[in-house]
Amino acid sequence: MMLRVGITGGIGTGKTTVCQIFETLGIPVYYADVRAKWLTTHDPALVDAICQLLGSEAYLADGSYNRAYVAGIVFKDAAKLSQLNALVHPAVEHDSHQWHLSQQETGAPYTLHEAALLIESGHYRSLDTLILVTAPEELRIRRVVLRDKVSADQVRARMQHQIPDSEKVVYAGYKIDNDGDQLLIPQVMNIHRQLTRRAQQPRAETFF
Repeated sequence: MMLRVGITGGIGTGKTTVCQIFETLGIPVYYADVRAKWLTTHDPALVDAICQLLGSEAYLADGSYNRAYVAGIVFKDAAKLSQLNALVHPAVEHDSHQWHLSQQETGAPYTLHEAALLIESGHYRSLDTLILVTAPEELRIRRVVLRDKVSADQVRARMQHQIPDSEKVVYAGYKIDNDGDQLLIPQVMNIHRQLTRRAQQPRAETFF
């Protein structure tokens, strides 16, 4: 039975790099943020719900998502952000499940669902297990500053919206340390072997 495995971690931990290693092993990866962006302009029900919540200005004349407008509202209003997430997260969860089913014929032992807010959104409950990617906070900040050309304070502000790794670890079945000292490939290979063996066993209850 093909497993549904989540992979998460705070901003700057290097989830994408880890996922790319898994992909070289033939593991399909669902990138939730990429799909969420697609759904906000291609899922009619979601588009309608967002317009009802934030107004028609949430979309530009060409139909594209007005991210600057939306960000200007939700990052100043916690209630609106929560309401927006309550619209987007279920749409992504449904899309992810359908995508997982579509991967059955690939022969892969499991799929990966990559998202920063798997725990915060509660989506982890629908998965078989969870991989947590961690890294020291200051290293994460330096990575994001270089990647996104933003200030350290801006990165710290983003981190405030995420559960600390020290609290996330209790939800994880597996952990990868991306601290710059420990090699990633051996860690990924070890988890890959464990998940492959697990997928070959009779299906039991979900991990959580």
